[in-house]
Amino acid sequence: MLTAELLARLVCPVTRTPLRLDEERQELISEAAGLAYPIKNGVPVLLAREARRISP
Repeated sequence: MLTAELLARLVCPVTRTPLRLDEERQELISEAAGLAYPIKNGVPVLLAREARRISP
């Protein structure tokens, strides 16, 4: 489970912008990069090659 404090510190590794939590899909969304980073077993995987492309 990501705490609000941890979420506030996490940024997209590509754009260095804040991430938005999508609890339903268990992903961290980078609107700026158009990427959705997965959260696996409660751990954010902030690797661009592991991210899913999202449409604007």
